[in-house]
Amino acid sequence: MTPVRLTSILDNDFYKITMQNAVVKLFPSEKVKYTFINRGKHSFPEGYAEELSQAIAAMADLKLTKQEKAFLRITCPYLDLPYLDFLEGYQYDPSEVTVKQNGNDIEVTVEGLWYRTILWEVPLLSLISELHYQMNHLERDSNEKVIEKTLEKAETLKKLGVTFAEFGTRRRHSYKVQDLVAEALIKDNSNGKFIGSSNVHFAMKYGIKPIGTHAHEWFMFHAAEYGFKMANALSLEHWVDVYRGDLGVALSDTYTTDVFFQQFDKKFAKLFDGVRHDSGEPIEFANKTIAHYERNGINPLFKYIIFSDGLNLEKVEEITRACESRIGISFGIGTNLTNDVGLKPMNIVMKLTGVQTINGDWIPTVKLSDDPNKYTGDPKMIDLAKEFLRIQG
Repeated sequence: MTPVRLTSILDNDFYKITMQNAVVKLFPSEKVKYTFINRGKHSFPEGYAEELSQAIAAMADLKLTKQEKAFLRITCPYLDLPYLDFLEGYQYDPSEVTVKQNGNDIEVTVEGLWYRTILWEVPLLSLISELHYQMNHLERDSNEKVIEKTLEKAETLKKLGVTFAEFGTRRRHSYKVQDLVAEALIKDNSNGKFIGSSNVHFAMKYGIKPIGTHAHEWFMFHAAEYGFKMANALSLEHWVDVYRGDLGVALSDTYTTDVFFQQFDKKFAKLFDGVRHDSGEPIEFANKTIAHYERNGINPLFKYIIFSDGLNLEKVEEITRACESRIGISFGIGTNLTNDVGLKPMNIVMKLTGVQTINGDWIPTVKLSDDPNKYTGDPKMIDLAKEFLRIQG
């Protein structure tokens, strides 16, 4: 069996880089905890934890190269030189990760300073996924079939006239499949509708734009640190403090879209270029977003929505028809691009589950997305958040 190993420190999602930059500047002393969640109840064979631990240990050798640093400096001018110098000296510390196997299930936790541990989530999930398929001896489609499927999807998206990015690192089948997909998309990009990748390594490799802003953990941390009622507003305020108008897409559903729009006032609605949809019914979300902009005297056609929740071509077409000539739209397509290989895609996540207080106690974090099935966190804290935010159901 060929060992599964990462080959670049930038084989990670761009939103992790952008959030790390903000955390280094604003929260350099905060400690957090992440927990792996096996939503799909996937089975892991004997010896899996040992193989995963070896892959994690090898990540300590990854370093930002001079070429990678130059790429970030030119492509992402909002990442300032002090941060890039920090990233050049950064190394993964495997002691921050704990892996245990219980029969056919695994437990994975990460604990440590937030600015250090924030980069673990995405590569860990990609390793867990690739090792799962390899160690269970699950045969995927041929390279030719992967490329064929990718080109068929690109052709459909081209006909719809929509822009889209590849968002598939976390639950990719493998590095090889993501590489095949990225290469196929860039070669078939004559109309420029494929606008980039969330994976920084592949963005650099294929000369495309790295795409991403912030994730749910940014808001979840703020809720633990400042309280549920202040979470959205302070998260957005701090983001603006760091990026001064760049990276202007706001994630709306950490504590439901309805609660988000209560604090996404005219100031934020004008400052941010748009919002990202990541749970709940997409067309209903689009209608709420358009109505919110109109109530604040903003033309929705000057703003846009990035849709990124479990997209397939049918969903993309439905959303496009519903939003046409009403608001700008773009799509971030993940698993349907990087794990459509004739096997069942994994349903796995890794979430921020705790923030440590100054006296050493842990505050549990929660997420209350627009789909109640995606709620994560301590049940008591979920109930408390719903009470504070007056969320029904």
